[in-house]
Amino acid sequence: MAQAVARPAAASRRRSGLARQEATFGYLFLLPWLIGLTVFVIGPMIGAFVLSFTPYSLGRPLTFNGGANFVRAFTADPQFYNAVGRTLNWAVIYVPLSIVGALLTAMLLNQGLKGTNIFRTIFFMPHLVPIVASVYIWTYLLNPKYGLVNEILFRITHVDPGPGWFASKDWALPGLIILGLWAAIGGNQMLIFLAGLQGVPKDLYEVADLDGANGWQKFRNITLPMISPTVFFNLVLGIIAALQTFSNAFVATNGGPAYATWFYSLHIYASAFQFGEYGYAAALAVIFFLVLVVLTTIQFQLQKRWVYYGGEVK
Repeated sequence: MAQAVARPAAASRRRSGLARQEATFGYLFLLPWLIGLTVFVIGPMIGAFVLSFTPYSLGRPLTFNGGANFVRAFTADPQFYNAVGRTLNWAVIYVPLSIVGALLTAMLLNQGLKGTNIFRTIFFMPHLVPIVASVYIWTYLLNPKYGLVNEILFRITHVDPGPGWFASKDWALPGLIILGLWAAIGGNQMLIFLAGLQGVPKDLYEVADLDGANGWQKFRNITLPMISPTVFFNLVLGIIAALQTFSNAFVATNGGPAYATWFYSLHIYASAFQFGEYGYAAALAVIFFLVLVVLTTIQFQLQKRWVYYGGEVK
């Protein structure tokens, strides 16, 4: 009888020991990631938050100035609202165009036509081009004097001179939008949409065909609701990426001409690394972080109204 009682107890101890061993190995494998997260993400975030309450710059002591940096941003910085406005203009135009373009491209590549794999590669290749290289390519294509784009426009419309693009205050932002869409439409968003489209049950389309539904009706009542989580995912990431845009404007225009492409990230960069005002730049970064948190929270609240998850009962 005692042996019968001891066997389950020993088995329980072995299972407990195995569980502790698996947990130990799990934490060991997670340790490099946790160290990287702490050193390169959490640490800098805490450091930026602390610096935002100081007037710190190189050669000056680290002193506390309360919320003076935040007051300066909203009341005394002549480029703060310009940077906010330019960034919002960029996001409002760029995000919808990139999402719609990526969705249409994914739908085209989801038709199962001959040579689809080749076309998928062709569409994705611009996304693999380094940002600096793509900017220089488009700087040449959009050159107002000898660029290929203006030459094509002249052949079609006979308008001369054509748009000034990156050299023009009015055309610099549209030029950056074209550059961004060239790389974005066939990039990660398209791949995510393609995966979402391939997850839509084919039976739904067969039933819709039997009911006499046309292409638009099938897209509106089947495709769009079924891929709404994918649309929401791309929307959240797209807004965050658009508001953080930096590289294209920095390389192509450096925020010009006449601050026409002076995005918020450029303003943070210039405050820190051109003017050496690290405390003020940290305050700008904290404001930016809080805005992103608020916008993302609002999106998660609004998604309950239009995002459909399979198996969900409303």
